[in-house]
Amino acid sequence: MDPKSLTAKTLAIIMGGGAGTRLFPLTKERAKPAVPLGGKYRLVDIPISNCLNGGFSQIYVLTQFNSVSLHQHINASYKFDNFSKSFVEILAAQQTPEDTRWYQGTADAVRQNLRDFLNRPYDYFLILSGDQLYRMDYLHLLQEHVRTGADVTLGTIPVDRPAASGFGIMHSDAHRRIYRFEEKPKDPALLDELRIPADLLKELGQPIEAQLYQASMGIYVFNRKVLVDALDNKNDDFGKHIIPMLLKNHEVFAYIFQGYWEDIGTVRAFFEANLALTDPVPAYSFFDRVNPIYTRARFLPASKISGSTINQAIVAEGCIISDARIDRAVIGIRSVIEKGTVIRNTFMMGADFYEGEGPQPAPGSPPLGIGRNSVIEGAIIDKVVVPKGAVIPNGTSI
Repeated sequence: MDPKSLTAKTLAIIMGGGAGTRLFPLTKERAKPAVPLGGKYRLVDIPISNCLNGGFSQIYVLTQFNSVSLHQHINASYKFDNFSKSFVEILAAQQTPEDTRWYQGTADAVRQNLRDFLNRPYDYFLILSGDQLYRMDYLHLLQEHVRTGADVTLGTIPVDRPAASGFGIMHSDAHRRIYRFEEKPKDPALLDELRIPADLLKELGQPIEAQLYQASMGIYVFNRKVLVDALDNKNDDFGKHIIPMLLKNHEVFAYIFQGYWEDIGTVRAFFEANLALTDPVPAYSFFDRVNPIYTRARFLPASKISGSTINQAIVAEGCIISDARIDRAVIGIRSVIEKGTVIRNTFMMGADFYEGEGPQPAPGSPPLGIGRNSVIEGAIIDKVVVPKGAVIPNGTSI
């Protein structure tokens, strides 16, 4: 099938409504997909950009929790001309005659909005998470879905034995048809049964003796009728309820992804993924001319740096850095760092405005940014004022 015809018949649905409790306090005042990433992006920019780069330009983002900043970001970032069918639109949780509850899970969120999704003649529904860091060609995923004649295709990624107990694990045959699902298996005998078979490992270019398992990525492609039928019940979650149910009498296939993928579900994973971006050749890079990551155009000035030593760092636009020492750090937009400051192994998320532009601090409060002669190491700095002479030790999130 022609790629343009295929993508035109597909609706992308990005799940953005979770509370993100494992990322607290970074999600105290924002939705998880709205958490800053890489100095100038938001987590939700990743799946949206993957969609746009693959030709999928009809996208809904489902939101619910702390969603104001997420709405603002999407509305300011993704605009299309009036003569295009392209859109990135928000569907916030709402009360309807059919359901007055908040979203109870991923499947319930899709179910509550199903009438909007079925208004247009989509044949396929691409369901994505809003809080993962990766690049994937969704067009290839969809083409594989059509080629195999699947009712449902799941994105999976090989993980080793220690990691397997933290994921939903799929087991497929050599043709990648999934016939078994186990949620976070820990029993050694069960793990032995769930290993990727040797012939499939060989096809994937992996050693046939490798102890690898197919972990669910939370990425699904559904045929239209299959999705409608699968949601005709009270089950709340795709991974826990819907997928195991469909394995009994539907063609469910795996799309095995072997690129970089990080589920940024915890503060530690989030911190390490951001600092890894500063590596000379990072596992995930934003420097891709063919498949860029899109975000809000803020029209900020170039960063101004004077008398500073900077090693292995990302400095976003609009920063003012004076006589500082920065070593392995991500410095977000509008960051102000004053004289004598030392920053190591730190992610500064940046600021929403400069001094005097936004809400004014109480009289006598230190100015926005990092005060002079401060020392910050192993920390995440999120929209806070650091007074002069402060010492923030390793492993701090403020």
